Amino acid sequence: MYGKSFKLLLLSSTMATLPLWGAAMAQQASSSGETAVELDTISVEGQQNGTGPVNGYVATQTTSGMKTDVPIVAIPQSVSVIGRDEIDDRKALKVDEALRYTAGVHSSPYGGPDPDTDWFYIRGFNATQTGIFLDNLSLYSYGFGGFQIDPFLLERIEVLKGPASVLYGGSSPGGLVNLVSKRPRDERFGYVETGINNFGNGYFAFDINDTFGVVNPLGEGAAAKAPASSDPVWLYRLTGRIAGGDQHTDYSHDFRGVFMPQITYRPSQQTELNVYAQIAALDQVNVGGGFLPYYGTVQNASFGKISRDAYFGEPGLDNSRYTQLLVGYEFKHEFENDWIFNSSARYGHLNKREIGPYPYGYYNPATGYGGNAQPLTPNNLLYRIGFEGISGVNSFATDNHFRREFATGAVEHDFLFGVDYTLYRLDNEQSSGGATPISATDPIYGVPQGPSAIYLDQILTQQQLGGYVQDQMRFGGSWIVTLNGRYDYVNTESESPATLAFSPNYKTHDGAFTGRAGLAYEFANGLTPYAAVSSFFNPVVGVDADNTGFKPEEGYQYEAGIKYQPTFMDALITASVFQITRQNVTVPDVDNIFFDTQLGEVRSTGFELEAKANVTKNFRLIGTLTVMDMEITNDTNPLIIGNEPMLVPNVMASAWADYKFDQGPLKGVSIGGGVRYVGSSWVDDENTLKVPSVTLFDAAIRYDQETWGVALNVNNIFDEVYVSGCQGISGCGYGDSRTITLSAHYKW
Repeated sequence: MYGKSFKLLLLSSTMATLPLWGAAMAQQASSSGETAVELDTISVEGQQNGTGPVNGYVATQTTSGMKTDVPIVAIPQSVSVIGRDEIDDRKALKVDEALRYTAGVHSSPYGGPDPDTDWFYIRGFNATQTGIFLDNLSLYSYGFGGFQIDPFLLERIEVLKGPASVLYGGSSPGGLVNLVSKRPRDERFGYVETGINNFGNGYFAFDINDTFGVVNPLGEGAAAKAPASSDPVWLYRLTGRIAGGDQHTDYSHDFRGVFMPQITYRPSQQTELNVYAQIAALDQVNVGGGFLPYYGTVQNASFGKISRDAYFGEPGLDNSRYTQLLVGYEFKHEFENDWIFNSSARYGHLNKREIGPYPYGYYNPATGYGGNAQPLTPNNLLYRIGFEGISGVNSFATDNHFRREFATGAVEHDFLFGVDYTLYRLDNEQSSGGATPISATDPIYGVPQGPSAIYLDQILTQQQLGGYVQDQMRFGGSWIVTLNGRYDYVNTESESPATLAFSPNYKTHDGAFTGRAGLAYEFANGLTPYAAVSSFFNPVVGVDADNTGFKPEEGYQYEAGIKYQPTFMDALITASVFQITRQNVTVPDVDNIFFDTQLGEVRSTGFELEAKANVTKNFRLIGTLTVMDMEITNDTNPLIIGNEPMLVPNVMASAWADYKFDQGPLKGVSIGGGVRYVGSSWVDDENTLKVPSVTLFDAAIRYDQETWGVALNVNNIFDEVYVSGCQGISGCGYGDSRTITLSAHYKW
C-alpha cells in the first residue's frame, strides 16, 4: 500500500507541474525573442456570472463554491462546470451522462441508463442521494424517494469536489453536484429541438424567453431598444421536453415529460424576484442489464455470456412511474449601505411507485434462493427478487444570507453570513417475495408470480437547520484567505405503524461544527496555487442492534492544487491533490448479521487534472485525468482492512475535442470526438475479483445555419460490450451499448 501511495504522489507531483511548465515556456519564448505560436483572440460575449451561460467550454465564475458569485480561481477547492454548450454538443439527456468528461466523477457506476435515477460517485464516494443540489438548495433523497432533473432545464452543471458541509450542511464527503437552472433573460428568443435514437426513443423540446409589460419592450431586431434601467421589467421563460419510446434492452420502454414555467419581476436595478415551477412525470418498463452475476457478464459462465440486451423482469407486471412537482422562488435586494440580501426557497412533492422482479445471482434448487456465482441448473436459472415500492415525498428547503464587500485597512473583505433549513419527509412502503426463477439464456415470461410481504413501512422525517459565516480576505495585492464556519442541528425521526424488523421507530438529535480554511496566491500570469483544509458531516439513517439511531458520518479533507487561467488563451486548468478521511461508516455487525454498526473508516487519496479551453473561437478542448488510492482503514472484518472499496476505479481519463468550420465548402459543419478510459474496479471489499478497464469512444457531427441545424451523435462508437461495475458477485451491470441520436433544431 505504501508503494502504491508513493507512486500516486509521484504522479501527482509530476502532473501538477504541467501548468507551471506551460506558463514558463511561454514566458521563456517571449523573453528570448523566439517566435511563439499566435492563437486567435477569443471574444467573450458579455461578462460571465456564476449562474448564467458559459462561454463555450470555459466557465470563469461560479456560485457553488462560496454561495456567492466569485471567480473559480478564488475558491480553495476544485470546481468543474459543464455549460450548456457541452451538454448540447454531446447530447446528454441525463445528468450522469453530462458528467462523463469530468475529473473526479465516476458516473453510471451500476451499468447502462437508469431512466429514473442519476448515479455518480465523486472522489470515490457515493453522492447520488446526499450530493445533489438544485440552485444551491438540497435535493436530498433516501431509498427510492429521489427527485430527478432533466438537463434540458439547466444552464450549467457544477461539481464542487470535496466536503461542502461548511456551506450546505450534511452532504457527501466526496463533493456535490449543483444543478443550475435556466433563468429568464433580458432578450427575446425561442428554441425548439426534436430527435430520435437508434432504439426508437424520440423527444421534442422547447425553450421560449420574452419580456412583457415594460415601458420600452424589446423589439424583434438586433437594434431593438432595451428597457431603461429605471423601468420595471417583467420577464418570462417556458421550457419543456417530452420523450418516449423503446430502450436498449428487450421489452423496456418509457414515456416522460417535464415543463418549467417561470417569471421574473425586476422593479429596479436593486431588486429582483423570480418564481418558478417544475412539473415532471415518468412511466416506464424498467431497463434491464443490471443485477447480473459476475460469471456470465464479466467472465464466461458455463454457457458463455448473458446477452446485454436481455430482459429479466416481467413485461406484463413491470412498471415504474413517478410524478413530481417543484415550486420555488429566488429573491435578491441590494441595500443602499452595500449589503446584499439573497433569499430562496423551494417546495417539492414526489409520488413514485415501482413493481417488478429483478435478478440476483443464479438460482439454487436445493435452497430455493439465489446469490450463487455459477449456474446450478441445466437451464441456467437466475434467481429473481420480487419487489414493490411506494414512495411519497414532501420536501422544503430555504436559504437566506447577507453579503457585503468592505475593507479594514489594507485587507479587503467579501463577507457572508446566513441561515438555511431543509425538511425531508418520506412515506415509504416496500414489499418483497413471490418472484419465480428465469432462464439466463432463454427467458420465458408470463409465469404467475407468488405473493409478496411488506418488510418496510416507514415515515421518515429529517430536518436540518444551519447557520454559517464566511469571509474571503484579499491583501498584499495577491493573497487570498478564505475562512468558513458553520453549525448544524439535525433531527431525524422514523415512525412505523407496523412491527417490522426493517421498520424501526427511533429519534436522533445531532449537532455538528464544520469549517474550512483556504490560502491562495494569484500570480499575474494567471497561476493561482492554493491549499485548504475542511471538515464535514453527513447524517445517517438507520439503527444498530440496540435500536439506537446512527450518529452522522464525520471526517476531513486536505487539498492543495494549482488553478491556471492563461492570459494568452481562454482556458482554465486545475491540478489538485487531496486526501479525504470518512469516519463513522456503517459496516456489518459481526454479532448480529441483520444490523450494521459504526466502526468503519475509509480514506481516499488522489490526484485530479482537468483542462478546458476555447483554443480559438472554433476549436474547443477538454482533457481530464483522475488517479485515486482508496483504502479501508477500519472495519469489523479485519481481513479487508487495507483493501480498496468495491466499485470505484482507481484511474479515469477522458478527452474531447470539437472544431467548427466557418469558411470553405464545410462552412457550418462541426466535428467532435471524445475518448473515455475507466480503469478496473473491485467486485467486493475482499478484493478477490475485478471488473476490467474499458476504453470508449464518442463522436458528433453537426451542421448549423443562422436559425437551424442538425446533429448526429454517437456514444460508444464501436459498441464495446463491457461491465460498468459490480456491487458484489451478483450485482454487475452492463454499460451503455452504442447509441446513435439524430436531432434537429430551429431558433429565432
